[in-house]
Formats: sequence, C-alpha cells, structure tokens
Amino acid sequence: MELNGTSAIVTGGASGLGEAAARTLAAAGAHVIVADLNEDLGKQVASDIGGHFVQTNVADEDSVREMVAAAEALGTPLRVAVSCAGIGYASRTVNRDGSPHDLAGFTKVITVNLTGTFNVLRMAAAAMAKTAPADEDGQRGVIINTSSVAGIEGQTGQIAYSASKGGIIGMTVPAARDLSVIGVRVNTICPGVIHTPIYKAIAGAGRDAEAFLAKLAEPVVFPKRLGRPDEFGQLVRSLIENDYMNAEVVRFDGGIRFQPK
Repeated sequence: MELNGTSAIVTGGASGLGEAAARTLAAAGAHVIVADLNEDLGKQVASDIGGHFVQTNVADEDSVREMVAAAEALGTPLRVAVSCAGIGYASRTVNRDGSPHDLAGFTKVITVNLTGTFNVLRMAAAAMAKTAPADEDGQRGVIINTSSVAGIEGQTGQIAYSASKGGIIGMTVPAARDLSVIGVRVNTICPGVIHTPIYKAIAGAGRDAEAFLAKLAEPVVFPKRLGRPDEFGQLVRSLIENDYMNAEVVRFDGGIRFQPK
C-alpha cells in the first residue's frame, strides 16, 4: 500500500506508540488524523506533523463516526487505520485480602481496549470500502491493531488487560477474512516492554529510574533494552507497505517471555 497521498487514522496518537505511528505515517506522506482524548498533546502532535487532531473516545460510536468522517473530509482516500488507544489495569482475580476482582474495572478495560479497537476497525473498514481500489489487486486499505505480549502470556494481576489484548489477537484472522471481500488487510502487533511515557512516569515515581528500567529489560533476549516507539512506527509502516502481510499477529518484543510476576 502506497502511503503518500492517502489519509490515515491513528488512535491514541497523542503519545507513546500512537504518536510514533502518526509521525512515521506523516513522514511517508500520509495525511494523518491524530485521534485521542488528550486535546493538548494531540493538537501538539498534529501540529508537529502537519496532521489534524480529532478528540476521540474509541468506545463511543458517535465519536468514532466523527473521527472517520474527518478523515474522509481530508480529500484523500482513507487507506490506513492504526489502533493504539488503550488503558491498563492491575488486579488479581481474587485479591490478597480475599476480595474478588472489581467487575467495573474489568468491564472498562474490555470496553476501551477490545470493544474500542473493534469499533475503529468496523467503521474505518466501512469507509475504506467506499473508496476506489488502490492497485491491481483490488486493495483498498490496511488496518493495524495493537495488542500486547500480555495477550499471549499475561502476568499476575493482568487478567483484565490480558483478556482485552487476547481478544484483539483473536479477532485478527476472522476480521481479515471478513474484510477480504472489500480489499482490506488486517494485522496485529503485540509489543513487549517499550520505552513509552507510562514507563517513564512509573520509573520517576520515587525510585531509581535507571535501575527500574534496567529491571524491566532483564527478560529481553536481544537487544538487551526496552523497545523504542520509533521502532514500533517502523513496523507499522512495514506491515502497511508489504502487500502480502495479512491476518498476521506479530510479536514486537526483543524475544521477551514474561515470567509469572
């Protein structure tokens, strides 16, 4: 898929992996919709890359519809949707004090991470279906979902997060099969431990930041460090530009295999 002269949506585009993807796609010539709840950061990223910010709640049907409409209004065909919006949550199924996992917390994580990803996928794909084919294969678009290695081998206290990310993995193949009739490819990336703002914030919360980040990197096989957001952006672009990549779940983790804790 040629990115130059197309429109692209990136949810969670105000920071972290989403920001990296938005910057990479813009550098390749795409007109990028930076979709996020954070207006200040989102507008800054959009300004930096010559894109457009749309405040978006991925779990809300009307909000995502407006985001997709904004992409269609750019005057270039919508060819790409990258879902990076998501939240974390930590709780055991039965906590140390004997209390069960908070159902509202579990439901919220599933709603944002899994339902939100599907909400973007279905509406972006419907918009792509209205465009003319981009090539002789009849290709109209590419959708990249962001899961996590936690969706494959979640750790203690990650049951809500892992369930949500595992659900994203589970819908990759059927979504690709469903959307083949309109020429839309679907792939999912499973990042490991990436040096994003969330880890920077945790590292700076009253502890030795360097020691904390080094501890996170210990299970990584090679290279022995945390991943960089720009490397995630490179992978997003590769999956979009390689037309034979479809229905794949790709680990992006330096070979890490999570321990129970």
